[in-house]
Amino acid sequence: MTDRPDRLMLLDTASLYFRAFYGVPDTVRAPDGTPVNAVRGLLEFINRLVDEYRPTHLVCCWDNDWRPQWRVDLIPSYKAHRVEQVVPGGSDIEEVPDPLEAQIPVIVEVLDAFGIAIIGADGYEADDVIGTLATGAGMPVEVVTGDRDLFQLVDDAAGVRVLYTGRGVGRHERITEDVVLEKYAVRADQYAEFASLRGDTSDGLPGVAGVGEKTAATLLQRFDSIAGIRAAALDPASELAPGPRRKILDAADYLDVALDVTLVTRDIDLGERDLRLPATPADPDALIALAARWNLETPIAKLVQTLTAGAVQ
Repeated sequence: MTDRPDRLMLLDTASLYFRAFYGVPDTVRAPDGTPVNAVRGLLEFINRLVDEYRPTHLVCCWDNDWRPQWRVDLIPSYKAHRVEQVVPGGSDIEEVPDPLEAQIPVIVEVLDAFGIAIIGADGYEADDVIGTLATGAGMPVEVVTGDRDLFQLVDDAAGVRVLYTGRGVGRHERITEDVVLEKYAVRADQYAEFASLRGDTSDGLPGVAGVGEKTAATLLQRFDSIAGIRAAALDPASELAPGPRRKILDAADYLDVALDVTLVTRDIDLGERDLRLPATPADPDALIALAARWNLETPIAKLVQTLTAGAVQ
């Protein structure tokens, strides 16, 4: 076995299995007729990514709480449009198609049989798990996601980049600091503040009324941060124009809490976990049984072959 430099890949798992569910025909079914398109698609995505990037460590990061109450308490509209059922005193239920919901336990079983790490944290989203694992990883990190919020983690010096799957896994973009700057005219470490200012309809973040991408970027270029922008708005002698000044002042209550919602948590206690990508399945017998039961022989065999080949390269 050839030693390779350590390299960590972090998967925004729900982002990928949702994409698989909608991208792979629902005619892909188990012998009993159960749709397994999301399972098959996710395995194919993992195989493609592992084959291309050859990580030594890989984690399927999980949404133990897709809409944490502490974020909702700060901004009640946070992801509110995705709620299917409100659970008093508990975690609201996300709107997930029934055929996909039924496949999630199968995904977990298959990943467990491979020995691929699945990590979530109660009270936190997968984004927060990704942020924690990517911060201080001590090795290059690739974050695989269709969520632009994670652009805030991009850090060339630390070797953290995002493989953005907005146009598909096969057409993903490699997001570095230069790419963020070119796309949005802000630094990667300003991205959360940029998103807070302009808002994000996909997450139910209202943003500052009347402030779009261009204005948000211009304000951050001039004043560096939301704190700097707010200080300028309160300073009659600052060069902030009357229009943006009034918009920032009117949004004071929102700006008091916005960053607490948009910033990814980076310090969750996840305990000690084995993140190494296995060269061979942890439970071959279970994997064989799952492959037969769910009509997954081909994608499972391909991933086994890719893992084995990677171990000897």
